[in-house]
Amino acid sequence: MNLSYFLAKRISFKQAGGFSGILHRIAVASLALGLGVAMLSIMVLGGFQKSVSSRVFGFTGNFQVQKYQMSSAYEEQPFLVDPEFLGKAKEFPFVGKVQSYAHKAALLKGGEEVEGVVLKGVDRDMDTLGFAKYLVEGRMLHLPDSGVSNEIMLSRLVANKLLLQLGDKVTLYFVQQPPRFRRVEVVGIFETYLENFDEQVILGELQTIRNLNGWSKEQVGGLEIHLKDPTGSDDYAMLIEEELDYDLRLIDSRERYLDIFDWLKLLDTNVIVFITLIGLVALVNLGAILFILIMERTQMIGILKAMGSKNSQIRRLFFWSGLHILGKGLLLGNAVGLFLGALQTYFHLIPLDPASYYMPAVPIDWNWPAFLLLNFGLILLTALVLWIPVGFISRVDPVKSIRFD
Repeated sequence: MNLSYFLAKRISFKQAGGFSGILHRIAVASLALGLGVAMLSIMVLGGFQKSVSSRVFGFTGNFQVQKYQMSSAYEEQPFLVDPEFLGKAKEFPFVGKVQSYAHKAALLKGGEEVEGVVLKGVDRDMDTLGFAKYLVEGRMLHLPDSGVSNEIMLSRLVANKLLLQLGDKVTLYFVQQPPRFRRVEVVGIFETYLENFDEQVILGELQTIRNLNGWSKEQVGGLEIHLKDPTGSDDYAMLIEEELDYDLRLIDSRERYLDIFDWLKLLDTNVIVFITLIGLVALVNLGAILFILIMERTQMIGILKAMGSKNSQIRRLFFWSGLHILGKGLLLGNAVGLFLGALQTYFHLIPLDPASYYMPAVPIDWNWPAFLLLNFGLILLTALVLWIPVGFISRVDPVKSIRFD
């Protein structure tokens, strides 16, 4: 049996009480707390990023195809959808769906109140199942094969401002030549918690906008391209742009809503700094505690040296002892982090103000590769830190250490 490992088991595993036992518990708790908090930080960061970005992409798509125009008005220039481009886009393995849309500015009158809105017209290719998760009351739009149903969906924010409920008849006024209006029925109320959409956008029929603008049935204001996985969106954008006509452009939602995605990037920096500080504190604590344990075992070190043990054997003894503390700390830290993450996932114990954070509760993302990388990094750094106090052993004089009290 390895003598260093055997002695390490004796002084670590068999330590039932005393000062050394307290130090062991402090070291284990320090590592466990640092790892658990770091895991929760990664979960919450990933949850925020995925939740917010999925809401943006779910409402606008990852990319929009529009015709070039000089102004940045809400309303797009119409274009005919090229069936060849549509077929190629849908054949891309990274494309989930492509849906047509158009926007038109309007005034929404409900009762005595009037609110400026942007009508987003959608067609039968809309992903109703994907959008249904934002629906809080009512139903999705009925989009007939021909004609219009004169139905709209409002955000809860707009509905509350105008004191509207399901089934109410409201009037949409469109400022154009000649001015026009439409009487429509509120059939659904949605909530994305994103001010950019909830304060301005209402959902209606694309055919209504076509009729108002005098477009043909094949013309649209734009196409939304939804990706299956947005991870490689930069590379995907180049492939999609190669298939576009010269008068069409591709707009990245991350650039269109730069304020939201810049905020998400800022969270990345904050969490990295936070995890680094926690890791440094945990590692310094472990190194200091191991140094104290070595000082407490000075007499044992002197006796082992007097009996012929080499410095390398004694160093390995305390190194194994440090690894034992690390193992218990990792086990406990992972258990605590995963348990608290599961509690928040299933019970939403920590609520949030949706007006400020875009969601009603702290989100959790189970990023297993990040957890493994965090554990591996902590093991590697701890192993390097452990050699610092262990190097003190070579300076211990056997005669003086045996008399040490």
